[in-house]
Amino acid sequence: MTGEFVARHGRDCSYVTIRWWQILTYATVLALMLLLLAYRWDVFLCLVTFFFAFWYFMAVLFRGWAVAASLAGWGERRVSAQAVRDLAADQLPVYTILVPLYKEANIAGKIIHNLDRLDYPADKLDIKLLLEEDDAATLAAVRACDLPKRYDVIVVPDCLPKTKPRACNFGLKRARGEYCVIFDAEDRPEPDQLKKTVAVFAQAAPNLACVQAKLNYFNPHHNLLTRWFTIEYSTTFDLYLPGLQTLNIPIPLGGTSNHFRTGVLREIGGWDPFNVTEDCDLGIRIYKRGYRTCMVDSTTWEEANCQLWNWIRQRSRWVKGFFQTHLTHMRHPLRTFLGLGPWGFLGFYLAVGASSFMMVINVLYWLAGGVYLGLLGHGLLQGQSLWGMLKGPHLPGAFATLQVLGHPVGAWPLIYTGPGQDPLWSGLSVVFFTISCVLVLANLMFVAIHCLACCKRRYYDLLPAALLMPFYWILISIGAWKGFIQLFTNPFYWEKTVHGLDEEEEM
Repeated sequence: MTGEFVARHGRDCSYVTIRWWQILTYATVLALMLLLLAYRWDVFLCLVTFFFAFWYFMAVLFRGWAVAASLAGWGERRVSAQAVRDLAADQLPVYTILVPLYKEANIAGKIIHNLDRLDYPADKLDIKLLLEEDDAATLAAVRACDLPKRYDVIVVPDCLPKTKPRACNFGLKRARGEYCVIFDAEDRPEPDQLKKTVAVFAQAAPNLACVQAKLNYFNPHHNLLTRWFTIEYSTTFDLYLPGLQTLNIPIPLGGTSNHFRTGVLREIGGWDPFNVTEDCDLGIRIYKRGYRTCMVDSTTWEEANCQLWNWIRQRSRWVKGFFQTHLTHMRHPLRTFLGLGPWGFLGFYLAVGASSFMMVINVLYWLAGGVYLGLLGHGLLQGQSLWGMLKGPHLPGAFATLQVLGHPVGAWPLIYTGPGQDPLWSGLSVVFFTISCVLVLANLMFVAIHCLACCKRRYYDLLPAALLMPFYWILISIGAWKGFIQLFTNPFYWEKTVHGLDEEEEM
């Protein structure tokens, strides 16, 4: 299956993360910037700051715009309970369910239990349990279960890349259903989700290739990390992704509960086995081929990571995959532009490339802001006035209150005013001050959006945690840096997320 995908999509496959000409381009830009740094550090500082700030602001505005569009438009398909009841059992199509399992022996029985709760005729279900050949423990756990005929155990040969999309391609090859969906090992889909999806497909145009269900967590109250994670998912699946649908922009799919027309999925070529966020890549390829994705008002409950290192490993894989997707589709920018169209291309760039970039540089802004606030605080303790430190004058060591390696260090004046000031520094100071204000406002806007998502889900008890979300964004940046570095050191390594750490039952 891996060879088939590479043969069909070699130019748009992640088996080589970055091409030689991309490396040459980025290396040339870096060399020119270092040369500029050596000769005009002030111009270098200006250009780098403007570049970072521009894409940061664009990503912030884009997310805010998507949320506003979600609130103002039809961001998701709603299916009434009556429409579900009206579906005749004998007219329902065969539905394939793909369940990739790797090192999930402790919860293999749970996913089987959760799938048995689905409100769908048993004889119309084609459930593929996808197991890896070298995972003896999970194989033994599954074989110990008394599986009905609708279950089909597929053992994926032990070879590289050992990824979820590669296993799903093996399942797709043997899928019998008109529609197919992926569920992860810890998933608890709402019982009527398949019927709701069938109703959406039946009412939609033929170019609707995918229906994405919402994802959320059944253990939000385990600790502060699970609270933050739940708030993030509520924002993403209840506000952000429905907004992308409203704006007719490519939707980076979630890793589970995405329902496909099986024939269209085969036509597109299935999943990229080398991409560690195959869902994001597939969402872009669906749009590029002229098909569309929509959201459905049904939730799949998952287990939120409650351990920090396990969470960082998961986050680093996600960000690494977003970078992979961006680099893969930007190998041929013109072809991608023509395939997505101007509007879709802008959405792809902001939702994938700029979003990943924002996650990486966010911690740098927070670090710089923390240092600056520390210097301001130290200056206040030493008797300096806040306004005096902010407005200058621009004189060496004017507000130095510390000695670092023998050099005086103090708060950097942000606004240069008064007679005799250098026009260049005076102008730059206003720009940098404006950037600082916008960064603060952007973070406040995101906090407000997260609070709005909590209210929409009626998670009112999570509102205090939503006010602390900036600290969660620091953790996201740490995970993003890990994924960014691993993009060059181990691009196809799948950071396994350990499930079954929280035994909390469904709400």
